[in-house]
Amino acid sequence: MTLPDPVSLRPLSREKAEAANAAVAFHPSPDVAPPWPAAALTGIAHDRAVDCLAAAAWYEAGDAPDGERAVAQVVLNRARHPAFPASVCGVIFQGSERKTGCQFTFTCDGSLSARRPSASAWVRARAIAQAALTGAVARDVGLATHYHADYVVPYWRDGLVKLAQVGAHLFYRWPGFWGSRSALKANRTPADEPTQPTLAMLSPVHTLRLEYDQTALTFSPAADEEAARRMSSTVTNPTAAARQLDTRYASVREQQVGSTASTVSGTEHIDMPLDLASYAGSYAVRAFGLCKGKARCVVFGRITGAELNHTDGANRLGFLYVHDSRTGAEGVWWNCARTPRPDHRQCLPEGASAARLLADWL
Repeated sequence: MTLPDPVSLRPLSREKAEAANAAVAFHPSPDVAPPWPAAALTGIAHDRAVDCLAAAAWYEAGDAPDGERAVAQVVLNRARHPAFPASVCGVIFQGSERKTGCQFTFTCDGSLSARRPSASAWVRARAIAQAALTGAVARDVGLATHYHADYVVPYWRDGLVKLAQVGAHLFYRWPGFWGSRSALKANRTPADEPTQPTLAMLSPVHTLRLEYDQTALTFSPAADEEAARRMSSTVTNPTAAARQLDTRYASVREQQVGSTASTVSGTEHIDMPLDLASYAGSYAVRAFGLCKGKARCVVFGRITGAELNHTDGANRLGFLYVHDSRTGAEGVWWNCARTPRPDHRQCLPEGASAARLLADWL
């Protein structure tokens, strides 16, 4: 079965298109999509999927939460359907390398560079994406794998079954087996999520060369070689090493004397207060923006005020981001006691990893 080209439209005025769409009857179905398996994606693959899904939701549905949830459901339905790529990002950016034939028009019509969501809109879109990827289902669009705006008529419309309308969009499924719940169950295991460089301005996980290993994140070969030379001795007290990170953080704060940034040995240290009520992934987005254009940068995510447990000094450091544009070294970690992450390797390091940060960055 051939995938429809979403930009192939009948030459109708808006008024005639709306009338033509209204004349097609709805055939709602009690079937809903199975929840996306929460454990299907972990680590950076999960984070990339969240940001791809959030981008699709916002660019396709704007600031309408119901529409965003519906779009996200269509993407996940496709990711579990044998006719489409087996990854969230792969589904969304399918055909985006071409001027025509992209499955989601925002990926190939210049929208990504022409307009961007506000900070609050992006946080909401990411929250909707996160919910969908941990099992939330938009029941109103059921098993839909296609949709279009109600003021256009794609050539492919008449070959599909009209299920529902959410906002300005009409949702469809294929007829027969390909439009059934069984077709979604038959899909292969979700694949790893590819990096999408066109999301770089919105998503640090689609910008940074992040590769997970046992030391949380690897660095570039040049940085690894230097780190190995400087880390020739074995760390015998992992707990003490971890505490040194927070001690060094406190020292940097004292050097700043009320400023939000300081430069130490050629590395700019930036203090970033954290809002623990906000989505933890937004810390990385903010940190990337703060370090953009700087040669060597460290962002300390600081827990303050009533949120700080003074009996546990390590809780002062809630997030850490490092960046060196000269070597390509990058890293991002969270205090998982305060903001749990889906992959433990995203947690602030201990042992040799903590000492490595001390030696190379602080």
